[in-house]
Amino acid sequence: MDTLKKLRAFIWTREFLKKFGLVVLFYLLVITITIFYLSSYTNHGQQISVPNLVGKTVAKSTTILEELDLTYEVLDSIYDPSKPEGTIIDQDPDPTSFSKVFVKEGRIIRLRVSKKSRMIEMPSLVDKSERFAESILKNRGLKYRIQYQPTNEANGAVLKQMYQGKQIEEGVRIPIGSTITLVVGRNEAGAPVDIPNLFGLTIMEAKMRLESLGKFELFTVCPDCATAEDSLGAFIQSQSPEFLEGMQIPNGSTITVYASKDVQ
Repeated sequence: MDTLKKLRAFIWTREFLKKFGLVVLFYLLVITITIFYLSSYTNHGQQISVPNLVGKTVAKSTTILEELDLTYEVLDSIYDPSKPEGTIIDQDPDPTSFSKVFVKEGRIIRLRVSKKSRMIEMPSLVDKSERFAESILKNRGLKYRIQYQPTNEANGAVLKQMYQGKQIEEGVRIPIGSTITLVVGRNEAGAPVDIPNLFGLTIMEAKMRLESLGKFELFTVCPDCATAEDSLGAFIQSQSPEFLEGMQIPNGSTITVYASKDVQ
């Protein structure tokens, strides 16, 4: 009992009440500062409307997001040839006008954008015949040009496959429509002859010219030719090997021409 009385008497002393008040004040101050800091750090009460970016370009969307103190991240590029390259086709989170969701400053808006090029794996064409290699590339939507290299072996076979000036290995993914250079071996049996200029001729005219020379074979590529008549009347837009004044290739070489029936 005496102990309790003494404790009660101590609690009501001025010194104890003063220290107790300081402790309570300290904790109240800590709690207030913590609440203020968390409110400031988390932008409590801040609401930013997420803009609708679908259909806009990434460049334009960057300006819009910067004005709202938001950032973005491109998650994926999706093949869609109907849209310009870099057009936004999806976003997360969705626009506030649809989702009714608001965000805070610094929020990352995740985007999916369009691309016009589709990727395909490079086939292995080394040691394959020139005609077979050309057919494979055509079927995969790849363009090609032919370069001939003197050789005593592998006549008419592909020695190297090149992309953008470097050898490309099987399985490497490249955009459809890319141009592959095929280095084809040719023996030295025939004397070099000048490359004829076939640009602007029809396929029929080119065949007649080459037959009159009697030194070349003709291989035609005409994607928009549906019939034999289309092919014969199509106009040549380019050739491989390319015509250059004074440039020569081995007698008997194949000239590949790229033609279109709609261009004159």
